[in-house]
Amino acid sequence: MKKTLRRAIAIWLTLFITINMVLLVFAEPTGEDLLNENRSLHIESNDIYGWPKGPVVGASSACLMDANSGTILYAKNMDTPMYPASTTKVMTCLLAVENCQLDEIVTFSNEAVYGIERDSSNVGIDVGQEMTMEECLYCILLASANEVASAVAEHVGGSIEGFADMMNKRAAELGCTNTHFMNANGLHNDDHYTSAHDLALITAEFFKNETLRNIASTSYYTIYPSAKQPDEFGLTNHHKMLSGRSHAYEYIVGGKTGYTTVAHQTLASCAEKDGMLLVCTVMRDERPYQYEDTAALFDYGFENFKNINIADNESNYSLDTSTFFDTDIDIFGSSKDLFTIDRSDVITIPNDVNFDELTSKLTYDESGDNNILATITYYLGETSVGSGSILVNNSEVKEFEFGKKPVKERVTLDEEIEKSGKSIVFVDIKKVLLIIGIVIGGCLLIFILQAIARNYSFASRRRRKIIKKHKRYRSEFDDFDF
Repeated sequence: MKKTLRRAIAIWLTLFITINMVLLVFAEPTGEDLLNENRSLHIESNDIYGWPKGPVVGASSACLMDANSGTILYAKNMDTPMYPASTTKVMTCLLAVENCQLDEIVTFSNEAVYGIERDSSNVGIDVGQEMTMEECLYCILLASANEVASAVAEHVGGSIEGFADMMNKRAAELGCTNTHFMNANGLHNDDHYTSAHDLALITAEFFKNETLRNIASTSYYTIYPSAKQPDEFGLTNHHKMLSGRSHAYEYIVGGKTGYTTVAHQTLASCAEKDGMLLVCTVMRDERPYQYEDTAALFDYGFENFKNINIADNESNYSLDTSTFFDTDIDIFGSSKDLFTIDRSDVITIPNDVNFDELTSKLTYDESGDNNILATITYYLGETSVGSGSILVNNSEVKEFEFGKKPVKERVTLDEEIEKSGKSIVFVDIKKVLLIIGIVIGGCLLIFILQAIARNYSFASRRRRKIIKKHKRYRSEFDDFDF
């Protein structure tokens, strides 16, 4: 009996040890193990010649980008697809604002309310209740409410699947190449992914929108009762880098947090200092390092790089025509350059690099935009640091009243005529110039033809005189026998 018992205990211990060893091999790494592993990963931007060395961060993937120039300042595994968790909602809210008015009413379906994980982020909205789109955006961006994100998706796209198609289309338009969305809230799905680079592109577009920028930077907001939503409740922004929070960052604009057990910590943020607007994304990080890593990357960007306005420095791609005509009245449309560089375009380069050290490449525009002639892309070595658009200035001639300044506002023209009590005659200067040109050309042609005719007549008379004289000369010598 004792022998059998000992054998059973030995077998149980062997199985216990074996099972635990297998679990140890295949188990998810602990937070500290993951951080150590991630910190050893390669930072691709550190390989760029002449580029400032970036900090070591605990995220598996990270990207720091200048939002105005699109220049990538820091790249670590940034094009590897990863699970975004609730940073997905950056795209959700971007599409909502682009396709809806803030006062539109969103109704919550059974699928929106109960189609999410029970313990996931929500604000407790019930089936059949209604909220304005603006209230929904606050719930999504501050409290990361999953049922609200689903309701917005149904409202905008007709269904969650239809909205996911819209998300993927918009991502492609923004230049995303490693993104595929399956839902509007970021709850885990093996086919729902993006990359740190793609997420930075989406976040940069998000912060170009003033409404979204204002909401994302809000620390606290109150939802008040309405006829179809009976509760009053407060929303606290989950982003802890905002002013007064545990990881407050002086230059933070706002952002969106994310977390699932599979995705780990994700964070998309925007910060601004001295006119430089930076976007930072970190993925598969560990708490609270997603905030510390983001702050370190923002500091790296602000301390080591500068924005350069292209139009203020580039002189090779403009044609000055302002001296062609000297007049106070711009009837020829000639007081502007024929070609100019968009004044809003900038490049982003290291502090110790000068504009004249860059190379550039000119690409003619094929987008069909009549105002854009070409794009100049600038490089430091082989690294793109931004681009600028060469614009064709509008040379459309305005209607003009001789002897007076041109009418600037056509919308007030009838009022001006009534006030003056005079008849105003407008002259199409293009037609006038064309007629003058035809008249001058006709006169020149007549002059040339007359000159040719005179020359021809003179030559004929001269030939006849010579022949006549020659005949007389021959007749005078006919009597001589040489």
